[in-house]
Amino acid sequence: MITNRSVSLFSKAQAVIPGGVNSPVRACRSVGCDPLFIQKASGCIVTDVDGNEFIDFVSSWGPMIAGHAQPEVVDAIQQAAVNGTSFGAPTSVEVELAELVCECVPSIEKVRFVNSGTEATMSAVRLARGYTGKNMVVKFDGCYHGHSDSFLVKAGSGLITLGIPGSPGVPDDIVKNTLSIPYNDKEVLERTLRDENLDIACVIVEPVAGNMGVVVPDMSFVKKLRELTTELGIVLIFDEVITGFRLSLGGAQERFGITPDLTCLGKIIGGGLPVGAYGGKAEIMDNIAPDGPVYQAGTLSGNPLAMSAGLAMLQLVRKPDFYKDLEQKSDWFAAELQQIADAAAVPTVLNRIGSMMTCFFTDEPVTDFESAMKANTEMYGKHYRNMLEGGMWLAPSQFEATFISAAHDRIHLEKALNMIESSFKKLMN
Repeated sequence: MITNRSVSLFSKAQAVIPGGVNSPVRACRSVGCDPLFIQKASGCIVTDVDGNEFIDFVSSWGPMIAGHAQPEVVDAIQQAAVNGTSFGAPTSVEVELAELVCECVPSIEKVRFVNSGTEATMSAVRLARGYTGKNMVVKFDGCYHGHSDSFLVKAGSGLITLGIPGSPGVPDDIVKNTLSIPYNDKEVLERTLRDENLDIACVIVEPVAGNMGVVVPDMSFVKKLRELTTELGIVLIFDEVITGFRLSLGGAQERFGITPDLTCLGKIIGGGLPVGAYGGKAEIMDNIAPDGPVYQAGTLSGNPLAMSAGLAMLQLVRKPDFYKDLEQKSDWFAAELQQIADAAAVPTVLNRIGSMMTCFFTDEPVTDFESAMKANTEMYGKHYRNMLEGGMWLAPSQFEATFISAAHDRIHLEKALNMIESSFKKLMN
């Protein structure tokens, strides 16, 4: 694999961009190599600036559920751009997308569009505090809700990939109102939420954790979470930035049959453009300015490019049998991968739900942050480099999800499985 142009670009980037990247995990430090710079992508194939092609299982960290450069999405963006990229005023397409989101997601009666998942979660928490008049936010160890100050407490994703326990620059006065407790632990959950001294405004959770690697919840845990928050008048926020429109048309909440009070969305609803959204019960959402006193604004919120791309993407995933086909494909791939791992005697645990999965290099079940941290990151790094050489693009972190898209056909998946089998044999020799 020739990487001359990527090497040159990375050298230039480090002189003008911190770490040479605009999001830390992209630097690939945890997998022992330098990043490749991508030139283009189509379907499930990404091509770097040196012309190397890879079967893509990163999916731009989730948004490309239908594959890259889908003609319908590209056409929608082009048509929108011809008329102008931003007006700072309402447009008809944001109303269309809002109507579609409200139709598809069980919990959402009204929705506000923003520009990122981080904006969505921080705005939802502010809304919950304003609505309840309380201060404390409860989150779960290893769940990542963006880089807002109050969420960088035992967060997952990039922080654990880089070995950062929290973040300098976050004042104690801010994080004192954030409490992080173990994921999937019903006893600690109930004890915490019933503590009358905590003044809890809301609980925010990834209904399927995707930022300490994929960790599927115990359904009794999620049901208990909904029961307790309802009983105690605590706002329940589902962070479905990853799972929204990924696990079903209505996200994890539709799949599980559990409806939160507020939902945060991102990724897929922008068709690959920067976007976020938060929505929920009308009685809560009506507290947002200009209807209510909770202020949130954004110059580019609801911009016509992102709204048009998102509308085209959601129309794609609404096609008959889209999720059924994706589920069957992912189930087959995961079963084949597990057989390969078992045959090679590689210590792995494969966590999967729908079209998202993580192969943890450990021989113990991964059910929470503590067990995820037992994974062998050095072995994952070797596997990552093996796969890169073979032509498969994985997330440069043990603690991220692998995504399958509608663009992956049997030929691509079988080729990927052959690469994985070769890599596993190398790991055990």
